[in-house]
Order: sequence, then structure tokens, then C-alpha cells
Amino acid sequence: MRDLLALVAKPNVLNLAGGLPADENLPRAQLQECFDAVLTRDGARTLQYGPPYAPLKELIAQHMHTRGVECTADDIFITNGNQQGLQMCARMFLDGGESVAVEEFTFTGVLQAIQGHGAKALAIPVNLEQGIDVDELEYALEKNRPRLIITIPDFHNPLGVSMRARQREQLAELAARYAIPVIEDSPYSPLRFCGDAIPALKAYDENDAVIYLGSFSKMISPALRLGWLVAPRELMPRFTVLRESLDLESSQLVQRVVAEFLTRGYLEPHLEQLCAANHARRDLMLNALERELGGLAQWTIPDGGLFVWVTLPEGMDTEKLLHDALAQNVAFVPGFAFAADGRGGRNSTRGANSMRGANSMRGANSMRGANSMRLNFSNAPREKIADGIARLANVIREASAIHA
Repeated sequence: MRDLLALVAKPNVLNLAGGLPADENLPRAQLQECFDAVLTRDGARTLQYGPPYAPLKELIAQHMHTRGVECTADDIFITNGNQQGLQMCARMFLDGGESVAVEEFTFTGVLQAIQGHGAKALAIPVNLEQGIDVDELEYALEKNRPRLIITIPDFHNPLGVSMRARQREQLAELAARYAIPVIEDSPYSPLRFCGDAIPALKAYDENDAVIYLGSFSKMISPALRLGWLVAPRELMPRFTVLRESLDLESSQLVQRVVAEFLTRGYLEPHLEQLCAANHARRDLMLNALERELGGLAQWTIPDGGLFVWVTLPEGMDTEKLLHDALAQNVAFVPGFAFAADGRGGRNSTRGANSMRGANSMRGANSMRGANSMRLNFSNAPREKIADGIARLANVIREASAIHA
């Protein structure tokens, strides 16, 4: 992924590979006000070491209430982004040699966190209408007894799909019945631009089996590198010790600035503007895909988040296609990079009986890793999306003709 990001940083390359907002959608003026206010009011304290900022924890607890999660500031642990939360949970629960149940295609950071602690990914199929296949998960829990479940229930990275409310309830019940902790990796949930909000998986957790991970990096600005987790209070001392072995604490300045941003009421209008911009870009991408690849490729239709997952005919290899695409100055992430089984294409993702509506895949009921790709719509300039998809489609059509 780092090598790919270096390639797409070249001038004139249309980057459909990243997972970040467009520069113009960052709240620069509001953040400037907040930095100035905090530095003026709090002075040198903002530039020193310090404990987690209590007012920020209170504000996060209020935010969690909007997601259906009853918690207080005592249930909140501040992190330096979601990835640190994943790493801390992996260190807490994994000793090496265990398996961890994950969606069969998942964020590379999830795989890095569990594999870095000697665990194996147990790939669970995804139903494109409902999210993770809960029946398959239950079978895996019974047969394999994984140590941990990690899921991305909202606007999944890389698939763009979301778990339905009923599946969240069932998953929480399974976690309690089998006494297996669940990590709810949820940085994208505030980025909804279609449909009704669904309560967090943690909202269905009646047995303290779910640990929720949230992030301000996607909500406000990636450079903030600030997140949180919601966990049982008895785990807080253990998280504190783990955190001290990593980097001790989060920036006092950043914590106070984010708290100021929330207190001033900037978050809601910012998210409104951000989600509207993402919605427009998503529609431009979907229209271009229909125009250029209708009948040849399939793709998901997300209700929010940052990504569209595109699947090409079987036998095509998106890793090889990437080199040709880069020659045409357009970049994507090949699907194999997200394959939990490490092979990218062994299993098809099940479900998707209906191709209509949100979070569906157009045209077929299976996905493959080796012949799939992730496209990001949030960062590309609006005026370049159609041309970028056209260039990518030319590469795909040429490869398809050769393959045929």
C-alpha cells in the first residue's frame, strides 16, 4: 500500500486508490479558529504532556448516545486513531497461533494488526444485502473457536456495504453466547449520505462483548490522528498499560482543539457538507461506471463512506491491470490486497439475491479478489472522475479482449 501511494503521488495521476477527503472539504477555517482559541485560552498547557482531556471524553460519550450506545466518559479511552485501537486490542487479546474471524475482504490494517501478533485470519463471507454472513460466522465460531471477531459494519472498507440492524443484533447475541470479544471498527459511520442511520453494533451489546472503535480522522481531518474506543471499564487499566508501552498519550493540543470544534457546534454542519460532496462524487463515479463498463463489470452502490468495489469477469487480474492503468495515469487498489485468506479469489462472497437499492452489487451475486478493485470517490476532483473512469475502462476493455 505504501509503494502504491508513492506511485499515485506522481503529477497527473488520478488517485482512485486512497481513502481520504478532498482538500477543499477539510474544515480549515474552523480548525484555525479552534487552534487559535485553545492556544490563547489554555496557553502552555496545550503544549505539554497531560492525561486524557476529560471534556473531550464527555463529548465523545454524547456522540455515542446518537449511535444508540449508552456510555459515560469513564467508558471512553482516547487513541491516536483507529489503527492504534486495533493494535491495542490485538495485543490485549492475542497470544499467537489463534484465529480471528474477519470479513473475507477487509481493511489491510485489520490484517496487519492480527498477523503482527501471530494470529490467522478466518475469512467469513459477506452478504451484500445484509453485511457479514451471520450464519457462516456462527458455523465458524462453533467449528474453529476464534479468539476474536473484527468487523467493519458501516460502509465497509473495501466493499462499501453495511450490516443490517438484524445482523448486528444476531452478531451481538453470538458474541455473548460464545464468549468471544468483538471489535467494531467504525470510522466511516458518520459518513452516511443516503438512507436511515443504523445503530452501532455496540448498541445491541447487552453483555459487554463489543469494543467500539471510532475516529476523528475520517470525521474531521486525517491529520488529527485522534480516535477513541468504548470498552468495559474493567479493561481500562489494561488499555492504559498497553498505551504506555506505545506512545504514552495523545496530543493535548489536538484533544483540546477537537473538543473546541465539537463544543462550537462545527461538527454537524461540517459532516453535512462533507457527506453532500461525497454523495455527488459517488454519483459521478457510478454514472461513469454504468456508461463505460455496463454489461462488463459489477460494482457495489454504497450509502456512504468512501469506496466502491468493482468486480471484473473471472480470470482477469487487477494486479496486472494496475500497471497498465498507471500508464494511463489512473490508479486503484487491486482486490487481492484486502483478501483475508491471502489468496484473493478462492472464495466468492455470498448473498446478494437482489441487485436493487443501496449496498447492492450490480449484475451478479459473487465477488472475487483477484479480479476486483477498490475505487475511492471522495478525493478525486469532480471534473476528472468521468475521464478517469473512461481511461480505466479502456484498459479493462483491452485486457478483456485479450483474455477472451
